[in-house]
Amino acid sequence: MVKEAADQRIQELKKEEFNKMFEQQMSLNGDIERAHQIFAAKDENNRLRQEKQFLKNKVDELKKRVLWNDPVMMLSALPEKKMIFKGHVANKEDMNKLMLTPLIHYPLPGGSALVTFEEAEVAQRIIEMREHMVELNCGEELEELDWCRVRVQAVPVEILLPSALEIRLTQNSRSILVSDLPSLDMSKDDLLDKLELFFSKTKNGGSEVESREFLDNSSQVVLTFAQDGVAERLIEKGHTQAFIKGGEYKVKISPCMNGDITKLQLQPSRCPRTVLLLGIPDVLSAESMRDTLEIHFQKASRGGGEVDALAYVPAGHTGVAVFVEDTG
Repeated sequence: MVKEAADQRIQELKKEEFNKMFEQQMSLNGDIERAHQIFAAKDENNRLRQEKQFLKNKVDELKKRVLWNDPVMMLSALPEKKMIFKGHVANKEDMNKLMLTPLIHYPLPGGSALVTFEEAEVAQRIIEMREHMVELNCGEELEELDWCRVRVQAVPVEILLPSALEIRLTQNSRSILVSDLPSLDMSKDDLLDKLELFFSKTKNGGSEVESREFLDNSSQVVLTFAQDGVAERLIEKGHTQAFIKGGEYKVKISPCMNGDITKLQLQPSRCPRTVLLLGIPDVLSAESMRDTLEIHFQKASRGGGEVDALAYVPAGHTGVAVFVEDTG
């Protein structure tokens, strides 16, 4: 009986020891699995961090090439532009049409150049060649030519142009547009003072002037009155005889319209005659580098042709090129 009790006790102890070892093994397996999960999560985080940095670099590069502190793609970042209609409407269908001339500001990073050729075929050929070895000897014979060559990259110039634009026009109830102003020997501020004084008098059909300003790049003035109804009465007259600096001049009064962009669609467009050169080292003066690049890309033996325009920005600087509609 004692032996049987001892054997039974031994079996119980073995069973307890086995359960304890099993629990330890399971706990160890859980730790290993958790460790694998942690390592896998760290690897995934590193991969995502690298992918995020890659995408960020790509976005920054696009911003430098297309936006550069002036994000055209963002509707909210479009600059406010004051416009004046100076043309004549031939028929009623043309009254709802507004012709816009593109004026694209293109950023130029340091160590780059824009080359515009007279022929689009030349620009396409330069882009297809991709890499170009430019000799910096400016046509002079040197013994160590290998020391006087740089490798530059030629890439196309892609810009965003508006493909669809909708503008909601509303008339400002308190403002008028004054045009046909005389050319007088006086500053703009003095002329604004004279106009404000004239249109603030009730005998001239005006009232208290709240604000006045010249429209950008024009000789037209916007006057805003403090009271309602004043602008409407003046607009109905169309013209008035204004007394300015001792003289009487006939000026035109028109409604002042406010335009809000309600829809804007953009599409990428490639400049057919312009090439962007990248990777230009700062080894020559700006004038010498421009001459060197122009000489190189004018030679037909190097795939070039007649250069229409060239803009160069040295390393460490930035520039902006303005593109207008090609009427040629």
